[in-house]
Amino acid sequence: MTFRFKSIDHFQLASPKGSEDISRKFYHGILKLQEVEKPESMIANGGVWFEAGSVHIHIGTEEPFIPAKKAHPALEIENLPALKQHLLQNDIGFIEDERLPGANRIYVADPFGNRIEILEWR
Repeated sequence: MTFRFKSIDHFQLASPKGSEDISRKFYHGILKLQEVEKPESMIANGGVWFEAGSVHIHIGTEEPFIPAKKAHPALEIENLPALKQHLLQNDIGFIEDERLPGANRIYVADPFGNRIEILEWR
């Protein structure tokens, strides 16, 4: 019997314990993802979940917390210039990176220092 991977169901990033409201301000307030109710059996673990279309992001809490500085998710977007303008208007810094052929991309850090790549294919 053979198997094959179908898709990424979700990715999880870590945050410090008790940081759910900060997660909401960034992932919902800035990136405009919708909060998703966690299953009852997982609420006690802390954290918060978000989604936009087929993108599912779980922000889990852990102690001690160490942000992901190199490992990162990469999110494909439509209209990267509009997002960059939105980030600037909200005082969110980003790094532009043109090293990937055929893509416009930036890196942004969430409030906890986790690295997130956002790209638009040309």
